[in-house]
This record gives sequence, structure tokens and C-alpha cells, in this order.
Amino acid sequence: MTQSPPTSTEDPAAVRRVALASLVGTTVEWYDFFIYASAAGLVFSQLFFTALDPATALLASFATIGVSFVARPLGGVIAGHLGDRLGRKRMLVATLLIMGLSTVGVGLLPTYASIGVAAPILLLVLRLLQGLSAGGEWGGAALMAVEHAPPGRRGFFGTYPQVGVPIGLILANLVFLVVSTSTTKEQFLSWGWRIPFLLSVVLIGVGLFVRARVDESPVFAHLRAQRARRSAPMLTVLRDQPRALLVAIGLFIANNMIGYLLIAFITSYGTRVLGLPSSTMLAVGIVGAVVWGVAIVWSGAWSDRVGRRRVYLVGTIALLVWSFPFFLLLDTASLPLMLLAVVVLGVGLGLTYGPQAAAYAELFPADVRYSGASFAYAIGAVLGGGFAPLIAQALIGATGTSLSVSVYMVVVCLITLAAVLAMREGTAAEREAFVVGT
Repeated sequence: MTQSPPTSTEDPAAVRRVALASLVGTTVEWYDFFIYASAAGLVFSQLFFTALDPATALLASFATIGVSFVARPLGGVIAGHLGDRLGRKRMLVATLLIMGLSTVGVGLLPTYASIGVAAPILLLVLRLLQGLSAGGEWGGAALMAVEHAPPGRRGFFGTYPQVGVPIGLILANLVFLVVSTSTTKEQFLSWGWRIPFLLSVVLIGVGLFVRARVDESPVFAHLRAQRARRSAPMLTVLRDQPRALLVAIGLFIANNMIGYLLIAFITSYGTRVLGLPSSTMLAVGIVGAVVWGVAIVWSGAWSDRVGRRRVYLVGTIALLVWSFPFFLLLDTASLPLMLLAVVVLGVGLGLTYGPQAAAYAELFPADVRYSGASFAYAIGAVLGGGFAPLIAQALIGATGTSLSVSVYMVVVCLITLAAVLAMREGTAAEREAFVVGT
């Protein structure tokens, strides 16, 4: 007898537990990812690339951020295949463990002064492992939250893994802020920078405990019961879902590129170009992340009422319009104006990130959803944020003006705008039926 498709009648407490697991795990995952980005802008050029001149060393340090994005698609393919074959929950635990171990490894890594060229090589290896983990983690967390969600609230529940990103950024900046202000410059360069990486051990333990207690997605459980799993889900996506894949990739490019300016670039830019203390720039980044997080939650709930496409459209246009004012305000080095710059930017980022989990789930059929969502997310990250800090630094070096980065922002916003306009969206009932696999 054929089993009926899953319905959204789960115990509310179980649904909240899944949402919390998505939030906590993603927060830990991105805390680990972001402390690396912060350290790349603040210290790695001085510790791991000392054989190079300062400008080239900074470029090399930013390049290691981008290298991890090369590994993301592979991580997305591997985790997507296993997630569609074996389940979402197992991948949540595995990816978190890989990220945590590689992060602690960075905190224990000897510098160039101790082991020479082996130091930057090992740094790259650990960063690649972070990329593999990040490429597969988001898809599992997003789908667990969306596929467990009650009817009509998939956009809102899909914000739980999304809001873990700015929370991870806030935690990373706060830890770096506390460590940098409580140590001398020499102490911070000598050992203080390692503390945020080693603290990851505590967060990993919490994340693993929470994730191990959740139930498997009801959608995947239904697929397993029906023996409807694909033997090669990624190949099926490439063959049968090319339009959905391209749209999903395009939806993420502008958000990820501009997000990484907030995450990894403006701290270094403010300290090296504007001459501001790193504590000031870290605080500015924290304010931007708070606004980003609030906008994520609000936009996800709004997308349940008006549709994902409309929210994406408003957010993308906001980022496009704000591209030039953002750097014009930032370059004043005035704290109130810099805060205004990141607050408006955070709203645009939230509008283009809050609906993403639900939108991706609605773009791909259930039996290939993990593969499609993870691969699209990873490729969008590579094309968007992977080398954004490096490109931004190179543009300013070549042109002598931050407005060249604004032009870069406009270009990626136009790419995402094209994807939004190409996005097909059904009614709320049709989106609901598609996600649960009816």
C-alpha cells in the first residue's frame, strides 16, 4: 500500500527543536568560517605570508578566503548526494564536525617564522576543509528547517539557518573585539588571535549535542519509505533542472558578494585605508550584522505572505541603489555615517537572504533537493563572495578609489536581478505542495 505524503502535523515542540538545531549548528559553522575571514584581514598576512611585501601579503591572505570557495561545490555535491541518499540529519552532524576540527587546527597552526613555507600550505589545507564543510552544511540545515515547518510558515522557519550567519558573524567579531582590546598588539599577533579559533571547541560540543537530538526530515522519511531516492541526484539536477539551478545560483550572487564586503573586507579597509582602530570597525560590523539578522527574520515571514520573488526583488533593488552611497558614507570615517552605511546595507542583505531556504526548497523536487540546493548555494558563493575581498582590494589598488568597488557591487546586483526576474513562483498552495512532495 502506498503511503501518503508527509503532512505538517508534527508536535510543535519537535518543530522548534529542529529549528533550534538548524540555528545553533549554522551559527557554529559560520562563527568558525567568519573568524577565519576576520583573521585573514587582521593578522594572517603578518604571520603566514611574511616572505611577501605587505600589499602582496594582504592579497595572499584574502586569497585564502577565496580558496575555500573552490572546495564548496565539491562539498555541496558530496553532502548533497549523501543527504539525498542517506538523510539530512547525518550530514548536519558530519559537516559540523569537519568545520570544527579544521577551525581548531588553524588555532594550533605554527606560523611561517616557525616552520617556513609549510605554514601557509597547511593553512590552505585547513581552509579547504572549511570550504568542503560549508558547501554541504547549509543545504542540510535549510531543508531540515523548511521540511519540518508548518503549512504557510516555511519562509519564516527557513530563516532559522539563515539568521545563524549574522549571529555567527556577531560572535566572531565580539570575540575578536574582546581579545584585541584586552591584549597588546604584540600579544595579539603572538597568541591572542588563536583564542577565537580554540574557543570553537565549546561551540562544536553544543552544536553536536543539539543536532544529534533532532528527528529526520519527514519529507526524506517519506522518500525512504517509498524507495524514491535517486542513485545519482546531482546528475538528475543537471539533466532535468537546469533552469532552476541557474536561477538559484543567480539569486545568491549579489547577496554573497556584498555580504562578504561586510564580513571580511570593511574591517581591513577601515583600519588600513581609513586609519581607524580595528575595534571601531569590528563594532561597525557587529551593528551591520544585527540589522542583517533582524531583516532576515522579518523578510522570511513577509515572503510567506507576498511570495519569495517579491521580497527578493525589493532587496536586490535596495542593494543596487545603495552600492554608491555605501562607500561614500564609509569613506567619511565618521562613525554615525558608517553606521548608517551598514544599517541600510544590512536591510538589503536580509531581504535577499531571509527567503532563500524556502525559495531553494521550492525550486527543486524533494528527491534531488539537497543536491540542487547545496550545489546552487556553493556555486553562487564561488561566483559571488568567494574572491570578493580580494577583488575589492585589487580594484582599490588599481583605481585608487572605493567607488570602483561600488561599480563591482552594481554588476553583481544586475546579475541577481536577472535571476529574480526569471524566477517562477506558484501560489502559496502550490509552493506548499511542492515542498512536501505531494
